[in-house]
Amino acid sequence: MLALIPELSADRLAALTEAGVVRPLKADAEPRFADIDAARLRLALDLDEAFELHDEALRLVLSLIDQLNGMRGDMRAVLGALAEEPPETRARLREVIARVVVIER
Repeated sequence: MLALIPELSADRLAALTEAGVVRPLKADAEPRFADIDAARLRLALDLDEAFELHDEALRLVLSLIDQLNGMRGDMRAVLGALAEEPPETRARLREVIARVVVIER
């Protein structure tokens, strides 16, 4: 991991691992990480640099990002399922959603 992210020191990796920002796949002498952990670590370093977040805050922010990404995937699945419904069903659902949901952007 250190070779993939030059700005990441061994001490910083250990601290982020201890905080739960990333979790090694195995607890051998040399921890191994999943491919996605490189992206998580880069994001953690960027957030830390931009906002000076403590490690626990970084863990929380990344957890929230994970949840948001999960919900986006769920929403894509729901929209895909709705796209397969007959036009009448989709129109009825649009009407119901318009009545009960107000989204401000």
